[in-house]
Amino acid sequence: MTRYVVLLRGINVGGINIKMADLRNTFSDLGFENVKTVLASGNVLFDSDRTDISALKSDIEAALRAEFRYEAWVFVLDVDTVRKIVDSYPFDPEREGWQPYVLVTPEREVLDMLASVRNDLDPGVERIQVGDGVLYWEVERGRTLESTFGKKTGAAKLKASTTTRNLRTLVKILK
Repeated sequence: MTRYVVLLRGINVGGINIKMADLRNTFSDLGFENVKTVLASGNVLFDSDRTDISALKSDIEAALRAEFRYEAWVFVLDVDTVRKIVDSYPFDPEREGWQPYVLVTPEREVLDMLASVRNDLDPGVERIQVGDGVLYWEVERGRTLESTFGKKTGAAKLKASTTTRNLRTLVKILK
């Protein structure tokens, strides 16, 4: 059995409200075991003997669309991958007055496109660094949505290919 983490994009914001108990039931109905949610921002852990992440992603998205009637996008990672992402965070995650984020995308071209703004960023406000399938982002607290990179990641065309989590959320998922 493999322990997986699923990061749902865009739930419990913008009118898409899902109760965590209902979310757990949907995952259990898919045959997954030891299902647990972490926070109400769309983080699900489960065990499965299935190894095809693409098929897991497809099945989960289809179940969420059918059950909750919204355009679901999910990102499926195994726990070891999430641990590597957390351990590789390149900035000081405890820097006072700053937020540590991780943007997840399986698409290399999206990662490269987002990373291309690196030289346009004001390092007094934010900075980014490319990781393995992720982009690490540190931004001054309170400036997330107004920052250059924050605006770039909010583009509608990225909805299906990215999701962002605070590093602290990923740490909670691993506990």
